Amino acid sequence: MDGFAGSLDDSISAASTSDVQDRLSALELRVQQQEDEITVLKAALADVLRRLAISEDHVASVRKSAPSKGQPSLREAISMSCITNGSTGNRKTSHSSSVSVARKETLSSAAKSGTEKKKEKPPGQKEKKEDSHSNDQSAQTQASPSPQPSSQTLQTHRQTPESKSSAPAKSIKKSLTVEKAHGAWESSDDSRNKLMRVASTSKLISKVAKNADKHKDVVVSQAKMSTREKNSQEGEYIKMFMRGRPITMFIPSDVENYDDIRTELPPEKLKLEWVYGYRGRDCRANVYLLPTGEIVYFIASVVVLFNYEERTQRHYLGHTDCVKCLAVHPDKIRIATGQLAGVDKDGRPLQPHVRVWDSVSLATLQVIGLGTFERGVGCLDFSKADSGTHLCVIDDSNEHMLTVWDWQRKSKIAEIKTTNEVVLAVEFHPTDANTIITCGKSHIFFWTWSGNSLSRKQGIFGKYEKPKFVQCLAFLGNGDVLTGDSGGIILIWGKTTVEATPGKGAKGVYQISKQIKAHDGSVFTLCQMRNGMLLTGGGKDRKIILWDHDLNPEREIEVPDQYGTIRAVAEGKADQFLVGTSRNFVLRGTFNDGFVVEVQGHTDELWGLASHPFKDLFLTCAQDRQVCMWNSVDHTLEWTRLLDEPGHCADFHPSGAVVAIGTHSGRWFVLDAETRDLVSIHTDGNEQLSVMRYSVDGTLLAVGSHDNFIYLYVVTENGRKYSRYGKCTGHSSYITHLDWSPDNKYIMSNSGDYEILYWDIPSGCKLIRNRSDCKDIDWTTYTCVLGFQVFGVWPEGSDGTDINALVRSHNRKVIAVADDFCKVHLFQYPCSKPKAPSHKYSAHSSHVTNVSFTHSDGHLISTGGKDMSIIQWKLVEKVTLPPNDIVLDIGATKVPIPASENAVQPPAHLPQPFNEMNQNESVTGSSPASLESNLEQCAEQSEEQSEEHSEGSSLDPAEPSYEEPSNELSEEHSESTVTEEQQDNSPLS
Repeated sequence: MDGFAGSLDDSISAASTSDVQDRLSALELRVQQQEDEITVLKAALADVLRRLAISEDHVASVRKSAPSKGQPSLREAISMSCITNGSTGNRKTSHSSSVSVARKETLSSAAKSGTEKKKEKPPGQKEKKEDSHSNDQSAQTQASPSPQPSSQTLQTHRQTPESKSSAPAKSIKKSLTVEKAHGAWESSDDSRNKLMRVASTSKLISKVAKNADKHKDVVVSQAKMSTREKNSQEGEYIKMFMRGRPITMFIPSDVENYDDIRTELPPEKLKLEWVYGYRGRDCRANVYLLPTGEIVYFIASVVVLFNYEERTQRHYLGHTDCVKCLAVHPDKIRIATGQLAGVDKDGRPLQPHVRVWDSVSLATLQVIGLGTFERGVGCLDFSKADSGTHLCVIDDSNEHMLTVWDWQRKSKIAEIKTTNEVVLAVEFHPTDANTIITCGKSHIFFWTWSGNSLSRKQGIFGKYEKPKFVQCLAFLGNGDVLTGDSGGIILIWGKTTVEATPGKGAKGVYQISKQIKAHDGSVFTLCQMRNGMLLTGGGKDRKIILWDHDLNPEREIEVPDQYGTIRAVAEGKADQFLVGTSRNFVLRGTFNDGFVVEVQGHTDELWGLASHPFKDLFLTCAQDRQVCMWNSVDHTLEWTRLLDEPGHCADFHPSGAVVAIGTHSGRWFVLDAETRDLVSIHTDGNEQLSVMRYSVDGTLLAVGSHDNFIYLYVVTENGRKYSRYGKCTGHSSYITHLDWSPDNKYIMSNSGDYEILYWDIPSGCKLIRNRSDCKDIDWTTYTCVLGFQVFGVWPEGSDGTDINALVRSHNRKVIAVADDFCKVHLFQYPCSKPKAPSHKYSAHSSHVTNVSFTHSDGHLISTGGKDMSIIQWKLVEKVTLPPNDIVLDIGATKVPIPASENAVQPPAHLPQPFNEMNQNESVTGSSPASLESNLEQCAEQSEEQSEEHSEGSSLDPAEPSYEEPSNELSEEHSESTVTEEQQDNSPLS
């Protein structure tokens, strides 16, 4: 209680209502989590005692009946997700087991709220899933007779923790929502991490279950199959548990011995090729032109360097979460970018920090502020008067801490609280090295920096109206300060000298010397040009105005309404300028010729993705109601169309003539893929449509809905005419994924409560009761996330929602997976063994919502949810060569070159990457500061690295090695293992 009282005293002294609410919310969360943890621990202890008794009785009975046979074998595959069922019981010593002592619902909410990563569920969806889960569990308990009375008691008991804790789980989620609104999630980190360490949240058991064996031996598993299922479903099967629900997957006939299956890393790898989109909606001053001719901007966790003349991109991939701000060094080569805090897949916090990097080599020069900043980095700036030696940063904490750094030495020189109000900009004075200026909601502060201290003077508006927000800063050649505010006013602040007081020298005070009405609505950005003239960008009026040296308006141009309001303005080549807008466009324009779109993307959460069946095109649809057709070769937008409703899913007709798009209301549209004309509109139910899937010949269309039904349509006239054929009824939760058989007779579907069901379409869309009949079907596509061929992709401890999408390549060699932890995975196909290894790639900063291979399997497209990004990856296949050969990448084709013919001398050694905060970076320079930085952060990630799937290194120190000049994603080096989270030389692509 002393700790709690101390926290309250701190919050009261902060004199901030929001701070009190933040802390109370955090305390409420901690109490609820601890109560829940105690409840679960008690339940788990009782469960273990019962299991011990059952195990002893069982062993005794087996010894009496068949002393020579011993205990029946039980193959443990993976710990998947069996919170309510506890552990798998006491086994022989050769079978390790762990006790699950925490509910996944608590775990999931604690780990994922407070971040942008966890996808937003439609209202009522989570409750529906939990209700159906509970009902199904109770029904299963009643319908599953146990071979032993004690086992039935055990089954009934295991439901108790679930039912008892359902109310606390909901209250925790509500508390977490409040906490997220106030941004005080960091207070619950300790509790969350304790919960993570305690919890082993799932269990998957593989069994060989043949009829004859079942009657000979009694196998005590976590959930029994009913007698009817035992008699009707013959053959071998794998059983896994997801949040306590058993999922049975029958082994295909062509698998002679399941134990002989080996799952390895695929030879194919991914290389980041292109990023579509720009983050302008909630950021500012984040577009600049570099001397290399590249535009630098960011989206998700990627900083993009885009050469619009050559149509090429390079990427800095050092960040681990959303990049939020950007500053360019006075030398125009070095760049600083700041990121938000995040949470990794195990619930461990990813600390906000600033990365300083070289825009030519893309090498990280320094990582600053680990453990210093709270929540995120709001804005930052390099010093100008001392040639960029220092960096000032404002974080996103309640007090908006201002810190000054000697960034090359990684040392914090000064730190001070600024204000509890929003801070929008911070800048060093260009000539006065000791002056820093911050501005934001209803304030402008002039800071005097001396040694390790900062002193503040508030700007006094006096007779001028005080604006609601001071939005931006700039400087005139004479040292005067310009501010643009939310009232459309530009104020000029001049420094005046106040007479010296006894014992003190004269002081300089900034006062308003002039006011100019510049825009209707807000002045959102100010840009000082090389020739001394000024560019201003307006919010409401969307105007860009050029001002002469005397601040008289000279030229103006209005940004068209479809691009949104202005967020950033920067000087371009010659008389050009660059504009970033609130609708995520980057425009290049002149006052004479108007604007050209250089970058564009979606403006809201992105879910729908479909690849054209035979062209290098793909389509995306999002909650912003936009449907976009992209060209994956030219990296351009072919066309866009605005729907009446938000789009959520899409699929191309096999002819490529039309594309069907499902929306959030149950309506679905068919558009002409060439002209984007509307071909047809239909409605199925009034809930969200989650999947559209044409049969292989295009004669049938299946529509999966959140109303638990799959609607079937007969398709004629090359996808232009649709007539209702039937409806598949039988799922107890919303449809998530479905696939067709090659003969159009069968559909495999997954649902929100982890069911795998099969449907006989010609027989009237009937549910196939004997699911083993479908075990040998070679599905046309494989997008279902549950099934024998793909269950190995599920991570340990998953709650069933951690994988959002899965797709098998057309050549059936690999599986791409989109997860809730910002990662894209590449697995070997089939993936039928638990804990399968994968190549893992980072670029998204939100849950990855969808993945799709292009028609030729040359590229993979992935979409981000809240980060609104579309990322195009190139598939690169590695070939094994004799030791003296070297590989050159040419697309997906490899050309072996004998080492003796290679003119390029191999490096003396391969640099060993030191992974710190980031999964996409290795040490590239020999700078002692850089090395020290990476070594320091390496320790922080050692635990995470040790848990990642790895493959043996193929590099022999005696062999010549060659680092490809292409900026290719390579693996993480951890001792002598390699996993796919690193770049070869630097976080670039």
